[in-house]
Amino acid sequence: MMNDFNSSISNSVSSTPNAKWASIGSIFREEGHIYSLAAAGNMLYTGSECNSVRVWKNMKAFSGFKSTSGMVKAIVLLNGKIFTGHQDGKIRVWTLFDDKPTRLGYLPKTKHLLLKSLSPKSYVKVKRNRNVPWIKHYDAVSCMSVDEYHGLLYSGSWDKTLKIWRISDSKCLESVAAHDDAVNSVMAAPGEMVFTGSADGTLKAWRREFVGRRTEHFLEGVLMNQEHAVTAVAGVGGGGAVYAGSSDGLVRFWEVGKRMVACGGVLRGHKVAVLCLVAVGRLVMSGSADKSICVWRRGSGGVHECVAVLRGHGGPVKCLAAEEEGRRRWIVYSGSLDKSVKVWRVSE
Repeated sequence: MMNDFNSSISNSVSSTPNAKWASIGSIFREEGHIYSLAAAGNMLYTGSECNSVRVWKNMKAFSGFKSTSGMVKAIVLLNGKIFTGHQDGKIRVWTLFDDKPTRLGYLPKTKHLLLKSLSPKSYVKVKRNRNVPWIKHYDAVSCMSVDEYHGLLYSGSWDKTLKIWRISDSKCLESVAAHDDAVNSVMAAPGEMVFTGSADGTLKAWRREFVGRRTEHFLEGVLMNQEHAVTAVAGVGGGGAVYAGSSDGLVRFWEVGKRMVACGGVLRGHKVAVLCLVAVGRLVMSGSADKSICVWRRGSGGVHECVAVLRGHGGPVKCLAAEEEGRRRWIVYSGSLDKSVKVWRVSE
């Protein structure tokens, strides 16, 4: 069901079509809370607690993928493929073939998993009485990020690992014991850096190197170590800055140079947990358990200004995605635990 959304919004937000920050629509899903979403062109993909991915075209119900892998916690897109991370630790790969949903397979592929299963050296201990092949997540896949230039997919999990997949042949190239608790967010930045945030309160920077066709990731530094969980990570295009949201309601950012990361400052817009972030152009948006979205504009010298607060959700804002609409103008989608996706037009 789709309907125009014109309920209460903050004074910072205008509902006129040509405003810099405007609410332009809302989509309601009866199936359950929205935990993940991704956008490309006029297509929107939403994941919920009911195992399925719903596909929307021009904000109208279009198609969908149904699985038995549990809650859809992450969705990323690349070259016509849709990757979904699930509660049961599986990564599923889909495509729309002639506008019909088609499942292409899993990560890892069954044949790769069987080959690894034959070698005792391929097993790692995950619990007191349980060993699994290292190429497989054994707990929920909580986050994913795509390095389009190198054709890599990064997946983070509640099993505390970061896994790196080569998209061309679906092979798991590496598994990194990244954190002491669940990996909540991962971002592959342009260049050679990857950032991970965890429930252990740390934000880590990793440096990627290639050894032949394989990858090796080395810990470049721990950018933050606190008692509050790091819940979301996002970056400015070109690798200029990285942002991390945490359960204390703060967004911290770092300036990223060539082989150097320096602390930039703190953005204070929420009083409860930040659950998601998205960065486009000079704008950074933070979604929170307080049901609002803060829009921050980055100025010269790393100075940030909160230019709008988007309100209207009836539950925590769990996920954000943005798609460029025109010069310095974007369509932003926000998914919430109120079972809705709201659509906003934002501009620098």
